[in-house]
Formats: sequence, C-alpha cells, structure tokens
Amino acid sequence: MKLAIDLGGTNLRIGQIDNGRIINQKDMACPQNANKTEVLDLIKSLTEEMMNASVDKIGIGVPSVVDVEKGIVYDAVNIPSWKEVHLKEILENIFHVPVCVDNDVNCFVLGEKYFGSGKAFHDFVGITLGTGVGAGIMIDDKLYRGINTGAGEVGSLPYLQSDYEHYCSSLFFKYAFHETGKELAEEAFSGDKHALKIWQIFGGHLGKLMQALIFTYDPQAVIIGGGMAKAAPFFAESMKESMAEDFPYKRAIENIKILFSTLDGSNMLGASKL
Repeated sequence: MKLAIDLGGTNLRIGQIDNGRIINQKDMACPQNANKTEVLDLIKSLTEEMMNASVDKIGIGVPSVVDVEKGIVYDAVNIPSWKEVHLKEILENIFHVPVCVDNDVNCFVLGEKYFGSGKAFHDFVGITLGTGVGAGIMIDDKLYRGINTGAGEVGSLPYLQSDYEHYCSSLFFKYAFHETGKELAEEAFSGDKHALKIWQIFGGHLGKLMQALIFTYDPQAVIIGGGMAKAAPFFAESMKESMAEDFPYKRAIENIKILFSTLDGSNMLGASKL
C-alpha cells in the first residue's frame, strides 16, 4: 500500500492507495499563511493518521520546483514560508519508508498515464487549471521534467500584460472581475449571461496557451484537469475557436485531441506511482 499526498495551492489531500484505488482519503484547506513548521506539522499529523504496517512508500505532489532526487521543495506556490524544505529527508526520518516528491502537475500526468485518459497516448501534455496553471509533459511514455523540474511551468510564460497564469487560472477572475472561479461557475450553471460571457473570454485566453503548447511540444493530446475543468461546458468552445485562430499549421489543430480529465484523485494516484 502507498500513501499519496497532494499539497495543492488551495487544498491538502492525503490518501491510501492500494492497487490503483484510493481506499481512504482526507481533505482539508491548505494553510497558506502558516509558517514552515506549522505546514510540516500538519503533513506529519495527517500522515501519522494514515500510516499502518502495510504502507511501504509515500509519494507527494507539491506546487513548486522540486529537486526530485533529493526530495527538496523550493518556493512552493501559495505557501510563502516554504522557500526550501527537505521534505523527503524529514519524512523518511520520521516514518522510515521511502518518500518521493515531485511537482503536483507531474503527478497529475502520471495519474492520467497509468489510470486515466493518458493511457491511449505516448506523447501528451497535461495541464491543471486552479489556483494557478501548470503543465506536465509525457514524451515517449516517459515524464519529462527538465533539469530543475521546471519544464512544465507554462503559467510563467509572458502573455499580454502579464503571464499565462494571470489569464488562465483563478487569478483571471479575481483580478479582472473580483469574483472566484467557483462563484462564476455556479452563476454560469444557473444560466447567468454575464458569467457565461466571462467564461467565454477565459476560454479565449486558454486557447492561446494551447497554441503555445502545440508550438512547443506538438503532442498527440492535451488533457485538462484541476478544479476549474469542471466548468468546461462554458469555455471549451471558445478555447477551441481561439486555438484555431491564426494558427499556421492547420494539420496540428486537426489532429490534436483535447480531453478533460474524468479521473478522480489523479494527483494522488500519480503520486503513488513516483
């Protein structure tokens, strides 16, 4: 049995994984403004609750750049106190089982590759839409991390007056419309025309990010996950229209598959495969 931890920008999840199934799970809000020790203590406490004699490995996904070999977390997104955390060493010294740490979107991609829509592809990009936007890259059935585990940090690429993260994550709704993605999704589901228009605009920006991904990686597919992916009915069409707009390689647009994840707990399932 594996323990898998998904330390997201908004939520902290931990689950027991057995034969590719989440058999027990706990969720809570991530203490973003807590100091380094308080966040670590919470992770330790939750891990202690989930540990038993059959657990032989712990896998962790974090929203940051990671030294995968040493299990060091650098500059975790939305946890300002986590500038450098030797997470692997800390947890191995306490629980005495191997600990593997990786970027959270890399875990999402592994989850999709082994258990979800990614099983059908050798080369695909997974992106998660939520507090931020990031990507994980699968090339020839292998996860590509880059030298510093930063190969998928597409949210930091320059775009318009800022970067893609400010237009393709919940930040877009916060700064441009002073609402949350969750609020606007609820309004859109109720048929609110203003909310529906905002989601169409969001899809337009996301389409430009998809163009960047196609230019860079030319994948077989892009698999979209994260909390905001549930609002896909409101932005998928405008996203695809924006993707095709002024794109010079028509064949690439025609051939690529754009899929929305239907896998529950993909980050944790992927963390269990680290």
